[in-house]
Amino acid sequence: MPIIYHIATADDWYLAVKEGEYTTSTIGRTLAEEGFLHASFASQVNWVANSFYQGVEGDLLLLVIDTERLAAPLRYDDVPGWDEPFPHIYGPLNPDAVLRAVPLRAGPDGTYAIEPPVS
Repeated sequence: MPIIYHIATADDWYLAVKEGEYTTSTIGRTLAEEGFLHASFASQVNWVANSFYQGVEGDLLLLVIDTERLAAPLRYDDVPGWDEPFPHIYGPLNPDAVLRAVPLRAGPDGTYAIEPPVS
């Protein structure tokens, strides 16, 4: 089963579970504003966490997503400066595609060094 990851605030994720769909693209941006939900491969998670989520207030979760369960289309888009494309979900994330929501915590120096779970 192919796995991708998305970093979410706990508040956004719990609301999504209650409402039946997740529509936060990234911190401060919705699916409607961005056009897709940002995701990453395991090799990209730390860069994303350290580039965009350092110092974010509130609890963060790493969503472990089974791509075979996605209801919305998944595309792999090139991003300038990266050899490997990034996965993007072009529609709401259905909560039943999420295998786990793992608490995400920065180290004492404020950086992330995550070993993303594979299932």
